[in-house]
Amino acid sequence: MKIGELSEQVGCPIETIRYYEHEGLLPAAARSPSNYRLYGDTHVERLQFIRHCRSLDMTLDEIRSLLQFRDLPGENCEQINSLLDRHIGHVAGRIAELKALQLQLKQLRTQCHSVQAAKDCGILQGLAAMEDDVPANLGSHGRGCH
Repeated sequence: MKIGELSEQVGCPIETIRYYEHEGLLPAAARSPSNYRLYGDTHVERLQFIRHCRSLDMTLDEIRSLLQFRDLPGENCEQINSLLDRHIGHVAGRIAELKALQLQLKQLRTQCHSVQAAKDCGILQGLAAMEDDVPANLGSHGRGCH
């Protein structure tokens, strides 16, 4: 099948498939006489596996490691367990960050109780006052200046 068919079957954008190929997560596809990439069931299964891992917020490096073990089914799974334990820890840390963010937003929301001129809005005033107090970890998730 061609890349467009693979994209439709798995529900993955063509650009993402090409990116995964470039990153070595998907094996290179065979080429047709007219130089089209040709994909098979192996590509479908591997791409579905990658997409499942991504839905669990795994990084490409984590997925790469899991794929290496998947390609060597006789290997011991101790490192897979360890990888997943580390990822669970990452998710727990992210949940804690999000709970702290939620608390900050709720506290900020209490600053404005009525409709008034924007210049008198407690939320805007609170945001201006927070500028110097933004936690460093907020910048690591796309909310800060880089």
